[in-house]
Amino acid sequence: MALPLEIKDLEVRAGTRTLLKVGDLSAPAGALIGIRGPSGAGKSTFLHALSGLIEVRGRLCWGEVDLARLRPERRTAFRAHNMGLIFQDFLLFEELSPQANAGLSGLFRTRHDRAPIATRAAEALARLGVPQGNRKVGSFSGGERQRVAIARALATDPGLLLADEPTASLDRRAADALIEDLTGLARAGGKTLIAVSHDAHLLERLDRVLTIEDGKVTDDTGVQAA
Repeated sequence: MALPLEIKDLEVRAGTRTLLKVGDLSAPAGALIGIRGPSGAGKSTFLHALSGLIEVRGRLCWGEVDLARLRPERRTAFRAHNMGLIFQDFLLFEELSPQANAGLSGLFRTRHDRAPIATRAAEALARLGVPQGNRKVGSFSGGERQRVAIARALATDPGLLLADEPTASLDRRAADALIEDLTGLARAGGKTLIAVSHDAHLLERLDRVLTIEDGKVTDDTGVQAA
């Protein structure tokens, strides 16, 4: 189930240094949001904060759950049940098949949950046009690997999809096809999608675009993206 986002006085610090500061920010469940900005501006830090991968100060609520108040193990549990993460470098096991990679999260769930995860992984791979069979993903193209990574993110049926530069490793044709798949699946499934990206083709397909510079949100626009 997609969840609304509410942020109040969010701050990420490293010692005495402030890496990220966001005053007030909210988004409805099912929103598609892009995050852009120069390298080192704090985009990935923001995404890591949203996913609960790092400690934050202030208020960071997904629905009724304030990640800022949760201990690390409870943030991990919340992330496992509510979020699908898509990484720039795929983070796949190259010696495994696409089905084994996409259904990997089932290994960390109860036996009762494993079959539904495997089923959803197979369905997502089919929708995304990923080659089936026992072929190892180490022989796949960049676009095929990223589709496996998206199928893995969808296998747990998360309400929230967080993506870090999902098209960065792809050529233009593969990137455009992936954008169509990713945004289409998010909208069709009623999922919240938040994507860090420099890709204007992706950003223009989203509902809202945030610009982060020097660790602060400096611009917040609608569909139009530079």
